[in-house]
Amino acid sequence: MRVTLKDIANAAGVSMMTVSNVVNGNHARVSAETVDRVQRIVAELGYVPSASARSLAARTSRLVGLLVPAADEDSLTLSPHNTAILGQIERELRKRGYHLLLRGIADPAEVPEALRSWSLDGAILLGFLDEEIDRLSRGALGRVPVLAIDSYSGNPLTTGVRSDDFTGARLATTHLIALGHRAILFAGPAFTDVGVVHERFRGFRAALADAAIEWDESLVETANTTHEDGVALGARLPGSHPHATAVFATADILAIGVMEGLARAGVPVPAAVSVVGFDDLDLSAYVTPKLTTVAQDLAGKAANAVDLLLAAVRHGKRPSAAVTLDVRLVERESTARVPAG
Repeated sequence: MRVTLKDIANAAGVSMMTVSNVVNGNHARVSAETVDRVQRIVAELGYVPSASARSLAARTSRLVGLLVPAADEDSLTLSPHNTAILGQIERELRKRGYHLLLRGIADPAEVPEALRSWSLDGAILLGFLDEEIDRLSRGALGRVPVLAIDSYSGNPLTTGVRSDDFTGARLATTHLIALGHRAILFAGPAFTDVGVVHERFRGFRAALADAAIEWDESLVETANTTHEDGVALGARLPGSHPHATAVFATADILAIGVMEGLARAGVPVPAAVSVVGFDDLDLSAYVTPKLTTVAQDLAGKAANAVDLLLAAVRHGKRPSAAVTLDVRLVERESTARVPAG
């Protein structure tokens, strides 16, 4: 059975108010001897404070929601990148005494309901399209602070944290150009004129322009950010793009799939085709060949997101501009000089 304050008070021969003061660190009106006795009994009985009771007393749930898209009512959309971010966010919240609630959202219209239903102190949006974030209004969100990760939305209610996607793609493409590649395929999800993939495409194009390489618009392949789509793309690449000597994929999981598809088609990486990804997830160092990629600061992204959100929760201080984190190129084994001839 759960140990209560009353149990401790009876065992210590003091009032419940005294026990409450000791447990909550209010020792000014309690003698040192009583503090020691109560703390000893707390340890002996294994008392654990009720999180819900503390929340009611403090008028805060200490719950932060991580809202992610759900493809339908039965599944969440969690890429390897988003899974890694989830773990980092949970750790940062736990260090600050908050708890994480993961909630799938099948329709962005469900966001206000999620905020109210769980009495969330704040929420982080991860993986939503910028046009979906654009539609969130103050009337819908109420007074609950909301922050978006990896968003280029102009909605001031959701200003958050992202990586320097433009520079990352530029670094990756410049690296391939320095190795002599000119026919470089851009592979990533369909995109509009705003968002993460759009920024990476702009960086890709900027690197080509820097090197005075004329862009061939046929060297773009639309593929979802999945291993399966990457395998399919890699397998058909020798037939659909026989002159391509390199691939820049907008995510590691897609790049790894491309390498597997190329291997199935009998095309060696990097001897015949070089491949670069984006994220620097752990698995990029486990595959063969090890993946050259653009590293994001996932820990920094999570820490900044939590700091910004809790500043809004505690002080009503919303960020005036998005925090953009630096990226770097990590050279491994999946890229090499362009094949002779």
